Amino acid sequence: MYNTDLPARADLPTSRQLLRSTLIAIVAAAAILVTIVLPAEYAIDPTGIGRMLGLAEMGEIKAQLAEEAEKDRTAGQQGAVPVAVPTPDRRSGLLDRLFAELLISPAAAQTTPARRNDEMSITLKPGEGAEVKMVMVQGAKVNFSWAVTGGVVNFDLHGDGGGQETSYQKGRGVPGADGVLEAAFDGNHGWFWRNRGTSDVTVTLRTSGSYAEIKRAL
Repeated sequence: MYNTDLPARADLPTSRQLLRSTLIAIVAAAAILVTIVLPAEYAIDPTGIGRMLGLAEMGEIKAQLAEEAEKDRTAGQQGAVPVAVPTPDRRSGLLDRLFAELLISPAAAQTTPARRNDEMSITLKPGEGAEVKMVMVQGAKVNFSWAVTGGVVNFDLHGDGGGQETSYQKGRGVPGADGVLEAAFDGNHGWFWRNRGTSDVTVTLRTSGSYAEIKRAL
């Protein structure tokens, strides 16, 4: 049997070399944090490099959409009606959301819904937001496309249910999008749009796939 020779003491790194390597790693990690992570995730860009790379704008989009979604959720919990949203639509949206939550029972989640196709159009006044959700089981897929007539919108494609939340995609000043949405878990999955322009816009959504229900939740 051959035993591997132990390295000579002279071949081992010195304490000074180890300290130097550790300091280099710390500095590199700090540089990545300041120039990439903070601009991309929180729109904090002290060096200006993040904006040059387009990362700061990404962080601004995330922060703005998260703030808007949180305001809408808070308004819903307090029963408040956003200024730009008529009262009848708000009440209807809350009832639709409750109805969708009731559909996600363990028994319903065990059965994959039949394939269906839907199309809806929503007109948004300046500053107004709207949310459309589909009830989906984990792994279900939906082909979608939506387009804006009269301008552009900010959007957040996300999901929630069973104590879980996720964001699939976000954008600002977008005229439309298409793709395939695959549910990460059982729950409600769909879009939140906000019209930040100065004139009315209309969002037309088309969906085709496996989901139990589609409703305007806001």
